[in-house]
Amino acid sequence: MRQTTEAFRSRYRANIHPLYNPWLHGTFVLVFGLMAITVFWSSVHQVLPLEWLAVPLTLLFYNFGVYMVHRHLGHQKKNFARLFYARHTGDHHSFFAPGHMTYNSARDWRVILFPAWLIVLHTLVITLPVWWLLSQFNANVAGMVGGCLVLGYLAYEVFHACEHLPPHNPLTRLPWIRQMRRLHELHHRREMMQERNFNIVFPLMDFLFGTLHWEPEDATPYLTRTPMTRMQHQIDIAGSPVAVLAYASTVTRWPEWHPSSLKINAQRGPLHAGARFEEDIRAGEREGHLSWVVDEYLPGRRWVARAYGDNGLSLLLTYECESAGEGTRFVRTLEYEFSGLIMRVANKLLLKRRIDDESAASMQALREMAEKHLVLSGARV
Repeated sequence: MRQTTEAFRSRYRANIHPLYNPWLHGTFVLVFGLMAITVFWSSVHQVLPLEWLAVPLTLLFYNFGVYMVHRHLGHQKKNFARLFYARHTGDHHSFFAPGHMTYNSARDWRVILFPAWLIVLHTLVITLPVWWLLSQFNANVAGMVGGCLVLGYLAYEVFHACEHLPPHNPLTRLPWIRQMRRLHELHHRREMMQERNFNIVFPLMDFLFGTLHWEPEDATPYLTRTPMTRMQHQIDIAGSPVAVLAYASTVTRWPEWHPSSLKINAQRGPLHAGARFEEDIRAGEREGHLSWVVDEYLPGRRWVARAYGDNGLSLLLTYECESAGEGTRFVRTLEYEFSGLIMRVANKLLLKRRIDDESAASMQALREMAEKHLVLSGARV
């Protein structure tokens, strides 16, 4: 686990309120949900065959709703859902990094479960009005729909918690849970979290919308196995994490401080997830071209982009920031590999050392240029 992930977990745990009780949290959600289901289903009597369709149709609708909210609000920043985006992409995906998907203690449930009040809001603001409206036409359908809407919420909470269980827990060996844990683990890869495996309980919508992705547990796809070459450099910069990361992720400024970057074709300003740009480079005394796509931008925390280039080059670039005294500790991680044998050998013998030297030099230039820019722009804090 990278030090920055450990630091995030430590900070998150330190900020959990001392009076937070995970067992009370989980019990309240479960008991309230079961009581609400009981109340809604208590109005159901002598169900006709056609009325039973309300159950699968409601669960199908709920599956669709969860998929859309997770995909378009949990991983795409919208003004009206900023809190959800920050809690999900910012907190949850930072806390549970690829390869480190399990919680350590019950207090970590704080970053897995929804806030306890949300099931009350879901029941009173969404489910109850739907039940009342349908009850004007058919009490049985209304009761079954109301109960299934709450059941869907509980199923999400339970399955999501199971997907972060420690591997020695016997529940993880149950077939359905085991498969969903694997899909969720793949979703937590940074290069996949905005594109794949958004369903938590049953992957129907992922299948229908073409976002389902499965790999056997022993598979080692691109950049999820130990990369052929990984180098990491860090430096302290005078400025706030938000300002420093904003400067570093403004890729049109890369040629100002990185010796390998020759020309950038991109929009100005920090690039957010989904943005694409082109770069001409000279790395290890070799010229080439890279096509980039940004995977993640968490202001003040992390910026991730991946690129494909000439000679079968694939790379993943990560910028991470954390407060360090009155400034920012900036960590740059480069992971890359070549698909061809000749370039792999050349990298081992020659390119790796040159690229590492260039990366180390770029950190000094970054500090100088970033601090100068932040002073001139008044954005140091």
